Amino acid sequence: MRARIHAVEPRSRANGPGARFVVWLQGCTLGCAGCFNPTTHDAAGGTERELGDVIAELGAAAARGIEGLSLSGGEPLQQPAAALVLLAAARGLGLSTLAFSGYAIEEIRGLAGGPEVLAQLDVLIDGRYRSPERLATGLRGSANQRIQLLTARYTLADVEATPVAEIRIGRGGEMVLTGVDPVKIRAR
Repeated sequence: MRARIHAVEPRSRANGPGARFVVWLQGCTLGCAGCFNPTTHDAAGGTERELGDVIAELGAAAARGIEGLSLSGGEPLQQPAAALVLLAAARGLGLSTLAFSGYAIEEIRGLAGGPEVLAQLDVLIDGRYRSPERLATGLRGSANQRIQLLTARYTLADVEATPVAEIRIGRGGEMVLTGVDPVKIRAR
């Protein structure tokens, strides 16, 4: 199966409890004003990838000691089949699962594939981003967003203890900024 992927981060501490493998799925039509990741919105953007290749990377990261998989975007629920494949693979590896969604859990229950995705999640961060209610802590971008603990794997304190941002410098010198309150770098 193929999916549109914006990015993959093999090890992050700012996208959920513990060290996590993060996949940003490409495409979002929700149009939240002030979204800090607008490059993920175009459904034709990103890169089309074989999910088997992404799952192989996930398995390698699991062997190096990551704790879980986090799905972000874009909007992961706009590619529910891909989200489900990735989440099921993570579960098969014994990893925890978390997803960020602009949809409320009540909406997800009514989406095609939504209930199946929810059944694979330990944690859901739900709700559209509202810039006037900016919070940027505890994995929530705005105060209206909710932390939904769907299993007993984590506590609210575990989720809220996640760092708000991180910077990683790759071997080739590339810089990755991530988290709910990433640092803004200004060009000189």
